[in-house]
Amino acid sequence: MKTDSIFFRIFHAHPGLLFELLGRSPDLAQGYEFRSVEIKQVAFRLDGVFLPKPDALDQTVWFTEIQFQRDPTFYQRFFAEIYLYLDLHPQTVDWQAVVIFPARSIEPTNQNLYRANLNSDQVHRVYLEDLRDASTASVGIGLMQLIVADPIDAIPKAKALLAKTQPLAKTDAKFTAIIELIETIVIYKFPSLSREAIESMLGLSELKQTKVYQEALEEGIAEGEQRGRMMGRTEGKLEGEQSVVLRQLARRIGNVPSDQQAQIRSLSLYQLEALAEALLDFSQLSDLTAWLN
Repeated sequence: MKTDSIFFRIFHAHPGLLFELLGRSPDLAQGYEFRSVEIKQVAFRLDGVFLPKPDALDQTVWFTEIQFQRDPTFYQRFFAEIYLYLDLHPQTVDWQAVVIFPARSIEPTNQNLYRANLNSDQVHRVYLEDLRDASTASVGIGLMQLIVADPIDAIPKAKALLAKTQPLAKTDAKFTAIIELIETIVIYKFPSLSREAIESMLGLSELKQTKVYQEALEEGIAEGEQRGRMMGRTEGKLEGEQSVVLRQLARRIGNVPSDQQAQIRSLSLYQLEALAEALLDFSQLSDLTAWLN
């Protein structure tokens, strides 16, 4: 499963989940903006950074890393990224770091060089295997459980999560994003099945035709556009984002048809940023088509 992109989308839809995983109130996320941050001098990319809003009382920066593959040099790279970020952003007031592993067996064992960090109150390690059978009302935790679920359990867990999600349609503008995340996670677990087959198994075909889903989809798009305006981006910046995304797509999947280029140019800044993250997982034109649809 292409976990970096999945987790980026999960934290965008449920920023409070980070604090839930640490046993804290998800309301803490209200003072943060979640981003993926590239440190260009050495081509480092931090999976996710919760940057405090200028008016937030707590100005702690939260570094979030997702590590689903065994990598004996992971901590070497992770702490190098953090300290390089701090060097480039000397105005940082305080920092915390969260590493999410699927299981303890994935975590590097050569921890001696980094024991001061790992034993401090600044670094938190989360093992999703501990959540596998936990009872929870949280949709965000449910998404985490679905990611680490065995394929044989994935469909019933996805259906239960969809049932838990549907009441959010009238209160949460990210309702459709959550539905799409559930669908995407299941698709990754069953790569030999078509999207249509999975939609049928989960009952999504009927759900996506309902009025409540369509209204929530429109509200979600409107919210994304509003967020783009609130960020104060200029028209020139919008055009720049479009150009960068189109160049990235050309490198990954080749020529993009003119009609899809037009669709991309009609996206809001918020949507363009989402596409810039999603395209990292694209390997063919059909991936772009599915995303635009």
